[in-house]
Amino acid sequence: MERTLYELAGKDKNLRFSPYCWRIRFALAHKDLEFAGVPWCFTDKAMIEFSGQGKVPVFVDGDRVIHESFEIANYLEEVYSDHPPLFPSGSSAEVRFINAWTDSIINPFLSRMVVSDIIKILDPKDEAYFRQTRETFFGKKLEEVTANRDQTALEFRRALAPVRTVLKAQEWLGGEQPSYADYILAGSLMWARCVSLFEILEEADVVAEWFGRVRALYGGIGENAARA
Repeated sequence: MERTLYELAGKDKNLRFSPYCWRIRFALAHKDLEFAGVPWCFTDKAMIEFSGQGKVPVFVDGDRVIHESFEIANYLEEVYSDHPPLFPSGSSAEVRFINAWTDSIINPFLSRMVVSDIIKILDPKDEAYFRQTRETFFGKKLEEVTANRDQTALEFRRALAPVRTVLKAQEWLGGEQPSYADYILAGSLMWARCVSLFEILEEADVVAEWFGRVRALYGGIGENAARA
């Protein structure tokens, strides 16, 4: 059975940079499931209209079509229960908080640090769309959004305090082994790493050390990923 993951890509089709798609890339590797990754651009709405919406990731497994990263992770856990578990406790309920916290707190910080770099790696057909939609959202030019990113980075690092506390007590957010909890946050950090050379973490930070361990998993899929 062929599995397909539609993923956001730049002008370099090997540069896959969506935080939500990276969560599923890690999840599929964790489950040891082969899949074909299909590059998708912001303006390629027609390519995924079969999913009933206009965003990636979209995961196709035979005749099943699932979108939204958290729903895909739950699907993988249910259908491939004989593979390594993404949720060691047996339930995704306790991970919902990490998912919501990352989406509502961490991703906005990251966006304010790298959004002006994203446009540089996009397929040219996406540039006008991206600039118009993001500048409407922020109410200012992309370059203005990231103008104070050194200060934003300090605030971002302070916001990671809960993660630091957990990682000082255990190797992974998931406990003794990596789990989907790790892939949620790591997926967002991969987004920043893939689109920008701006250093969002300090090298000596326990979070940076953990992120390095996540990137090295599964043959180094994160470490060896295409970057800007």
